[in-house]
Amino acid sequence: MIGLPFVYAVAGALFAVYAGLAAFDRRWGNAALWGLVAISFLLGDRLGDIGNGVLVLAIVAIAGTGLARAGRPRAGAEAPRGNAIFLPVLIVPVVALVGTFAARWWPGWADPKQATLVCLAIGVLIALAAAVAWLRPRPATPFREGLRLMDSVGWAALLPQMLASLGAIFALSGVGTVVGGLVGGLIPDGSLIGATIAYGLGMALFTIVMGNAFAAFPVMMAAVGLPLLIHQHHGDPAIVCAIGMLSGFCGTLLTPMAANFNIVPAVLLELKDRNGVIRAQAPTALPLLLVNILLIWWLAFPR
Repeated sequence: MIGLPFVYAVAGALFAVYAGLAAFDRRWGNAALWGLVAISFLLGDRLGDIGNGVLVLAIVAIAGTGLARAGRPRAGAEAPRGNAIFLPVLIVPVVALVGTFAARWWPGWADPKQATLVCLAIGVLIALAAAVAWLRPRPATPFREGLRLMDSVGWAALLPQMLASLGAIFALSGVGTVVGGLVGGLIPDGSLIGATIAYGLGMALFTIVMGNAFAAFPVMMAAVGLPLLIHQHHGDPAIVCAIGMLSGFCGTLLTPMAANFNIVPAVLLELKDRNGVIRAQAPTALPLLLVNILLIWWLAFPR
């Protein structure tokens, strides 16, 4: 049965190739960075908690000291143009969608809990094979281009992983309970609108800090959503949770910590203002946050 080890192996092998190419170019900082990422995918379950912690600290040290830098583009054949170049890219979502349904129709070949990720990895491999068969580049070209892209993005490509881990640590360490005690002292006793505002704003603010609404959700749910909105005021859990996540996504639009949404596009588009994406999104995010808070107050509670 194919599961997450297959996905980790594919990702680890790719980063190992990146590390080798960077070492061949004598860009030792980049080689060390991508080599450590490869080790985390390939051997992370064998390193233990302390080993993985040291590995993460080493990655942060390399990224924080600027040892990993973008390389100079190599001269090569002119890239193909036209809409047809998007066809290999479309293979990835098609395979992921079809494969996810196939895992339900014909069980046993893929882990049903991880079928989407497994099929996504398979789709990437099929798309790569299709692009190579069509464009016939040199064997190293796809990996060279991938390395160029990863070097351009740099440490920001790893931020979502680390922020998701941070959210899990916050939830396990009882941060939600502490935040709940602090927020509870600020909300007037029995105030529904106060609890709703605290929940919506808290989701947005914690997402701004952690860069990930999924990381903020367990904290604010434990602090305000579950004890006050659902238990005390008998709110509809589905509405509280769903619109609460939308409130968190408003925070995603406002923070550089959500690097994969806000910083990576600015780097890839070579924008002069690295916060240009955030500035463009802020006029939408703030009114939408207010609307989400009002929707929770209006829809989630019996009248």
